[in-house]
Amino acid sequence: MAERVKFLDTTLRDGEQSAGIGMTEDEKLEIARQLARLRVDIIEAGFAASSPGDFRAVTNIAKEVKGPVIASLSRAVANDVDQAWEAVRHAESPRIHVFLSSSDIQILHQLRKDREAVLGQAVEMVQRAKKYCSDVEFSPMDATRTTKEYLFQMLAAVIKAGATTINIADTVGYAIPSNFAMLVREIRETVPGVDKVTVSVHCHNDLGLAVSNSLAAIEAGARQVEGCINGIGERAGNAALEEIIMALDTRKDLFNVEMGVDTTQLYPTSRMVSRITGMAVQANKAVVGENAFRHASGIHQDGVLKNRATYEVMQPERVGVPSNRLVLGKLSGRAGLQSRLEALGYRLGREDLNKVFESFKVLADKKREVSDRDLEILMDEEHRAATEPISYHLDHIHFAGSDDDVATATVRLIGPDGQKFTDASVGNGPVDAVCKAIDRVIGSRVKLVDFNVQAATEGLDSIGTVVVRVEKNGQIYTGRGASTDIIVASAKAYLSAVNRALAAEEGAAAPAAGATP
Repeated sequence: MAERVKFLDTTLRDGEQSAGIGMTEDEKLEIARQLARLRVDIIEAGFAASSPGDFRAVTNIAKEVKGPVIASLSRAVANDVDQAWEAVRHAESPRIHVFLSSSDIQILHQLRKDREAVLGQAVEMVQRAKKYCSDVEFSPMDATRTTKEYLFQMLAAVIKAGATTINIADTVGYAIPSNFAMLVREIRETVPGVDKVTVSVHCHNDLGLAVSNSLAAIEAGARQVEGCINGIGERAGNAALEEIIMALDTRKDLFNVEMGVDTTQLYPTSRMVSRITGMAVQANKAVVGENAFRHASGIHQDGVLKNRATYEVMQPERVGVPSNRLVLGKLSGRAGLQSRLEALGYRLGREDLNKVFESFKVLADKKREVSDRDLEILMDEEHRAATEPISYHLDHIHFAGSDDDVATATVRLIGPDGQKFTDASVGNGPVDAVCKAIDRVIGSRVKLVDFNVQAATEGLDSIGTVVVRVEKNGQIYTGRGASTDIIVASAKAYLSAVNRALAAEEGAAAPAAGATP
């Protein structure tokens, strides 16, 4: 019987450490529910001790998400372990994940301790976690730059102390597949007690090898893999779980392992994470990119028309890409819209469907055809309107300008009490003018640090999506907007970010930074 590989998804923890990403508690819960539908084995829901907001997010997920193990990361310090347990203790299957630096460079320059003290600290905190929780994972941070003798000594010690999973963390993306596989084999052959625990790997993508290293480790006997949806994460990101999953699924002949994942949920999970984080999926991204199953070459098109297997090693339906690309238009009715939304994975009650249908008709009046991608964006907009912290609504916008004239913009916003406010401003372009006009209405003082715009669908009537990031009091807030008019999309995105900043001022604490595996 084939052995099973478990997947730990750390999108909500390591993924959130991507520069510029900041998720609300509700957004984290939404992603966690989708990860449960994907049937990942473990959800690392956050770093409970890092902030009150992260503690609440981990606690909410532990209480509400059923199926996967729910884990919280914890430094090897008593307070972190205690808070991790307080957050995950509500879960059906809780886990505490303790980490501590093991490489000489980090021990010397970051921890400023000696090896013996660090080893003792690791053992003590694993024992502390074990008193709370039977499922304890331990990660020697920067394991791939740690001397083998000391690494093996630390792993043996934490296994004896009660760790049930040992995670080999390639924290800085230093490993090469052949050497990483050799390290995993040596651990399995050398470390006392390793046969009684799960060997896991956590690979970063600094050299573009995170997925390759993870697959090499599985071949060498690792039976848990950690990563993020879409490969997001610290610096160059983590191993992309969807790529590892489909490599194992497609090459069963080579890997001969079992998985519990529902691969048809990969595409909708990818889209959700992209929407919530504001990090676009590149078109040629493996497995979930827009071009992953599109063929431009005439030779390829000819082959695919005759037999898809000629140029496709996996079918789009296998990863959840809708097979029917039916387009809708302004003459389409509720039944057609509902059918298409259900094919895309959206289940709406009558009241919600009526709201979405009204927005759909407005969009259909602006576009000749409404595609699946248009519908996904429409649903994203509807979801944001229902769940985002909103202090001000965009009611009306007018802008004017030319290449040799000063751009002007007028905006009308609806405030928290329903009162309407109007103001105008000039700027060095229409987007700048609109943002300044919003600032004048609200009296906000934020700094725009990133502005990204892209055409989300094809054609001159394409929907444009805008992601902006603003800074206030040292914290970054992300806003998103979409419209067939890019200036309107920009206004929506900027206002979304400002609303988040205002909500944070009313009590939401910002996450604290910290070195993690």
